[in-house]
Amino acid sequence: MIVLKITFCDSLNNVSFWGIKPKACDSWLWRSLLKLRELAEKFIKCNIGNGAAAWFWFDNWTPLGPLIKFMGEGGPRALSIPIEAKISSVYDLQEWKLQPPRSDKALALHVHLSTLTPPNTLDRDDCYAWEIGGKNCGGYNAGRTWEVLRPRSTIKSWASTIWFKGSTPRHAFNMWIVNLDRLPTKCRLASWGMQVSTHCCLCSSSSETRAHLFIDCTYTKVIWSFIFSKLQITNLRLSSWNELMKWAASRSTSCPQTLRLLIVHALVYTVWRQRNNLIHNQITIPPATIYKDIDRQIRNSITARSHMKKFRNLMPLWLR
Repeated sequence: MIVLKITFCDSLNNVSFWGIKPKACDSWLWRSLLKLRELAEKFIKCNIGNGAAAWFWFDNWTPLGPLIKFMGEGGPRALSIPIEAKISSVYDLQEWKLQPPRSDKALALHVHLSTLTPPNTLDRDDCYAWEIGGKNCGGYNAGRTWEVLRPRSTIKSWASTIWFKGSTPRHAFNMWIVNLDRLPTKCRLASWGMQVSTHCCLCSSSSETRAHLFIDCTYTKVIWSFIFSKLQITNLRLSSWNELMKWAASRSTSCPQTLRLLIVHALVYTVWRQRNNLIHNQITIPPATIYKDIDRQIRNSITARSHMKKFRNLMPLWLR
């Protein structure tokens, strides 16, 4: 957590927190805090009071941002203002003590400061605020800060078929990886330069790709035939991953979308687990047994979520 109110104590030797250079002897925690400065400085705004605490070069007290970044490392020399100067030391007798501008950036700073009333020793103390979009959050706001640091992308068209309400977490995560085609299938392993056979270990007849493993493999086709027979679905042939996702996203009275998603999630998860079981443990399980395992998983999912509206009528449709 980043602390909003930054107090510069004697241990910093009167050096701005924003200008400290990391040292090899620093603790891990201190180095971690210093790394966060780039993220934090865009949110911490210094509101000038008497100018006694705010740093002229490092604090974000003008619309130009930290002046050391606006003017560059040569700024202190160009304006004849020490790098460690406080704002209160840069004005005298109601005037800003600045050298005549010799660059466009220096001129922009002069123009801005000319619109400000120099701080007065009788004014309130300088203070710091956490601002997002020019608005004071009244303190650190984790939610709004996260949205700025990690803006949301547009919702993917397939999101509802992966992260649907009532999904089994491990099934959904595995389905997410599969949909992105990130599973380490043998073809992908070979494309990375690994010396492995690309033949499917379940049928040994074709190269092991995502589409083959979950759709075209004769081993998986047997499982699909059991499922389609149970659902009383005929004349349906899936030929690609996109077609499978399209079928999972569709709906009908006899086979609602939620039931289809449970089936696809469970089949993809179980077939991939059996593939790994065969490769790493040399254990062969017939498709009929895998189907029974999928059947049990679907029944358990429906039973555990029977209180949810979309799951209430699924069991009769699955057990018919």
